[in-house]
Amino acid sequence: MTSYVHGHATPVVAAHAARTLDNSAAYLADHLHVGLRVLDVGCGPGSITLEIAQRVAPGQVVGVDASASVIDVARAAAGSAGDTRTRFEVADAMRLPFDDDAFDIVHAHQVLQHVPDPVGLLREMARVTRPGGLVAARDADYEAMTWAPAHPGLDRWLELYRAAARGTGGEPDAGRHLLRWAHESGLTDVTATASVWCYADDDARQWWGGQWQRRAVESGFHDQVLAQGLADAGEVAGLVDAWREWTSSPDGWFVIVHGEILARV
Repeated sequence: MTSYVHGHATPVVAAHAARTLDNSAAYLADHLHVGLRVLDVGCGPGSITLEIAQRVAPGQVVGVDASASVIDVARAAAGSAGDTRTRFEVADAMRLPFDDDAFDIVHAHQVLQHVPDPVGLLREMARVTRPGGLVAARDADYEAMTWAPAHPGLDRWLELYRAAARGTGGEPDAGRHLLRWAHESGLTDVTATASVWCYADDDARQWWGGQWQRRAVESGFHDQVLAQGLADAGEVAGLVDAWREWTSSPDGWFVIVHGEILARV
């Protein structure tokens, strides 16, 4: 990626650390068995990686990410969990430092949307997957996000996010393209599904809306919007008010649609 649109500010990493196998990779869960070798590409703080490791132990699990700082967070999480088997390494996903056919499953959550060449990344993931193994990917589709009550400030937030993401070379609507990208990468035995995150009770609204109140002004999104000249600081600050109003609504409802693929190599 040219630049990661979210960055690794504290609220971003905290949000990523809330992802679990159940809420972010349920489509893959039934394929995880004792003894498998698994690679988690773009693992972030490692929350999904460590749950995968619990499912396949004593199989070897490796998480890789381009950010050294977030790999440090993942290693600390492994230490806190008493996991001495799972490895976390800094690596370029487009040039994975592993031999061909090294893993049974290669997984990526919310990664393909951030790279200029998602087809090439899928090819690289397939390269290190053994024959008969699985390439698994899940990505959001930002244009398909929907919410209530309607708010022009959230409309503007989405417009700015999609523009900023494309400005860094990504595709924010990746979920709808996963099947095509898989076929273009040469994968033919592909199952495509979809699932959602839904924030519709008080706790969920406080979490989702609260973190975007911070991310609007404390994350790479904020920096990219300003650097790309998409809005000025005052308009970006106004997004906080929009998110605060949505968060405080007892009728607040927000759905994030994800595309998913499981491809047999």
